[in-house]
Amino acid sequence: MKKIVLSYLILLFLFNVMICKIEMLPLCEIGTEESKDSKNCNTHFVLVHGSGGGAWNFYKIRTLLENHGYQVSCLDLKSAGIDATDPRSILTFEDYNKPLVDFLSTLPENEKVILVGHSAGGMSVTDAIHRFGKKISIAVYVGAVMLRRGYLTEQDKIDGIPDIIRQPPTNSTMTREFQRQIMYNLSPEEDATLSWMLRKAGPDKVIRDTKFAESPGIDEVTRLYIKTMHDQVLKPEQQDAMIKKWPPSDVFLLESDHSPVFSSPTDLVGILVGVAGSTKIFTGTL
Repeated sequence: MKKIVLSYLILLFLFNVMICKIEMLPLCEIGTEESKDSKNCNTHFVLVHGSGGGAWNFYKIRTLLENHGYQVSCLDLKSAGIDATDPRSILTFEDYNKPLVDFLSTLPENEKVILVGHSAGGMSVTDAIHRFGKKISIAVYVGAVMLRRGYLTEQDKIDGIPDIIRQPPTNSTMTREFQRQIMYNLSPEEDATLSWMLRKAGPDKVIRDTKFAESPGIDEVTRLYIKTMHDQVLKPEQQDAMIKKWPPSDVFLLESDHSPVFSSPTDLVGILVGVAGSTKIFTGTL
């Protein structure tokens, strides 16, 4: 009997050791050889949401990228997602974008990330390019605001502020159905419902008043733009205007609404995986 108990305790100890080792591994190192690509584990995606969203926006994208073996970090900007800060207390973009700044500040000196911003998250990406260009291998704008100096001019505001922000609906008109028709017109109903339940007010005035000082080396970071072709928030003509004004190295077209993270996750991840694994040097423009 003692031998059986001893054997059980040894097996339990070994099982706990094994579990601890698994928990300490990066997610991209867990799985069978068939289900992962060890080379991808060295590629780190950082995903940044738009105003009113949160890290939760990327639940599909994170899952798909991690299934390809990539490291993925999804951040809540200040007051977004599970961050309990009152958005009305945020007075500067620097304060709002602090979680991304803090994250990039703590990266190892030799580590670079692929930084992906959606919608107003493009402003966070541009801020990061100005401040941490050497830590960004590729910056990807997904149906996002892409303004070199922020909202410096009135034309910048025309190009980069959605009508829904410039002329926001009242509480009586911003219904669940209105949000679905404008923001999630091609997205699954359950994702539109999830967004209706989780979306929060964002510091929109702070974002649209943000300007960036010119910084050296900003054009050394490779920028790519993913144009959302059926976007009724940041409309295709607005995206075209920003692309023309500050041409990225390449432009990809995605048949999606404003939220490809919901409506076209597989296609979006296909582009991101292609970008991460490409040997192409992105130096051209449209």
